[in-house]
Amino acid sequence: MNRPLLRKLEYLNNLNKDTRQLWGKMSAQHMIEHLILAVRTSNGKLNIGCFNPPEKIPTLKRFLMSGRPLPKEFINPLIGESLMPLEYENLEEAKSVLVKEVEDYYKYFEEYPDASLVNPTFGELNKNEWDVFHEKHFTHHFGQFGINQ
Repeated sequence: MNRPLLRKLEYLNNLNKDTRQLWGKMSAQHMIEHLILAVRTSNGKLNIGCFNPPEKIPTLKRFLMSGRPLPKEFINPLIGESLMPLEYENLEEAKSVLVKEVEDYYKYFEEYPDASLVNPTFGELNKNEWDVFHEKHFTHHFGQFGINQ
């Protein structure tokens, strides 16, 4: 099975606790912990629902499946303007958890290839749509820290 997110995680080698964001408020560890939660919504471990009304989902999915990047400085309505408290002891622990969650994402869809799981912004997504979401989302946040090269 093709696992592009695992290859993308190699960029984490370019991230340390002193890496500064190019925009936004998140520290490196906040960003990794944010990605952990996003991946958990796609591997069957976390269902927080969708904050957008059903009538907006088709337009949002068209955006998701387009080549357009996620916007900078987006305020996630589930998080708000404040940073969430850190859950892990340090950045290295958070990185390890992220790798495990991505591995579990692939395992989930190997076991349930036809599953659809709810994304908080884009509603129900199938495996292909989740792959697109994660590619955009990881690219967005890795770019935030200049580690996507």
